[in-house]
Amino acid sequence: MSKYFHEQLGSLVTAIGSSYQQQSHVIPLDAAALPSRNTIIEVIQLLRELLFPGYFGKQNLTTATLDYHIGDLLIQVHDKLLEQIIFVLKYQAANEKSADVAVEKTSEEIIYAFLSKLPELQRMLATDVQAAFEGDPSAQDTNEIIFCFPGIFTVTIYRLAHELYKLSVPLIPRIMTEYAHNETGIDIHPGATIGSYFFIDHGTGVVIGETTVIGNHVKIYQGVTLGALSTRGGQALRGSKRHPTLEDEVTVYSGASILGGETVIGKGVVIGSNAFITTSVPDGTKVSVKNPELVFKGHSPREFKQEFHADWMI
Repeated sequence: MSKYFHEQLGSLVTAIGSSYQQQSHVIPLDAAALPSRNTIIEVIQLLRELLFPGYFGKQNLTTATLDYHIGDLLIQVHDKLLEQIIFVLKYQAANEKSADVAVEKTSEEIIYAFLSKLPELQRMLATDVQAAFEGDPSAQDTNEIIFCFPGIFTVTIYRLAHELYKLSVPLIPRIMTEYAHNETGIDIHPGATIGSYFFIDHGTGVVIGETTVIGNHVKIYQGVTLGALSTRGGQALRGSKRHPTLEDEVTVYSGASILGGETVIGKGVVIGSNAFITTSVPDGTKVSVKNPELVFKGHSPREFKQEFHADWMI
């Protein structure tokens, strides 16, 4: 530490500490603790071990050791996640100036309800893996999908976060899905409702809003937005249906935007790349954007004229 910095340290501390008092976004120092993002990421890794045994964490599991492994993971998840849920519920109670006498009991009930959902989540994720394998000819096997595909990584975290969201756990579900967003570029709000056999191919740039409803056997590609028509109303729009509904067996190709809470994409619809949809589409429809004329300029005197036909393939 330089002599000059040592002399200035006291005034810097005072100035920064004083600025805290003037900033509304700074957490009051006497408030209840907020959750730890690092701990929540640890919980995600443990839950992935539970959902996909033998793929992540401990290897070479056997029938004889599986129950012990499951029990050990459950204890770790219970203890770490329970602590974080207590933190957020106490902070919420303090922020809303409501009594928090039942926080620990409520937290125990939430964590048990959440852990009880894991077998169902495992079955649901198995359908997602199968959809990815059936829908992507580049996949060698389901092992590659579980280990490598960003869509499965993100959907796994989304499905876990969604269960906590349904249990009215504040903040933690969003921390979970934003972690997945940071890792993969796929942004799924934990409030979205997504059916079985869901496949996101490639994935980068996909956005799925909070009130989106997606049926079974739906496939979407990179750059797809399932969003709101407008968010100018801000907090006044909270709780309203702002995002579209996609019914069963819909396919949405890259770069398409489907917007609005009243927009319903019917069963079996195919939305072509770069389409901009703000109205409902009937069952079985194919929607495409008419290709613009391409002009080729080069050294050759030949004139090029090409006709392009949508074949619904990437």
